[in-house]
Amino acid sequence: MALGAAVCLAAALLYTSFSAASEAAKPSELRPGKSYEVTGKVVDGSIHRSGDQLDFRIRDRDGTASVPVTYAGTVPDPFRDGREVIVKGELHDGTLVGERDSLVTKCPSKFTKSS
Repeated sequence: MALGAAVCLAAALLYTSFSAASEAAKPSELRPGKSYEVTGKVVDGSIHRSGDQLDFRIRDRDGTASVPVTYAGTVPDPFRDGREVIVKGELHDGTLVGERDSLVTKCPSKFTKSS
């Protein structure tokens, strides 16, 4: 009986681990009415602050699509133009409305391609 309970517990843990590990969406993949974790690069010159609100645009890595973001909450120190970020939110009227305190900047790669 204990072995059966342990197997069921292990299966539940594995299911939870894999279902929670979803890849972040790109701006070009967003659709209204669904919550997303979005990754992209901050578009140069798009950052505007007004009180507690931060507005900016993020684009796909290949630069083909971008989406405006409205965000309130903690802003990481390394946040700036061109930095890759992840923000959780939902698309409303074409703008990603970020969840409070969900903005994360990704660390730049230690390695760059040499040309």
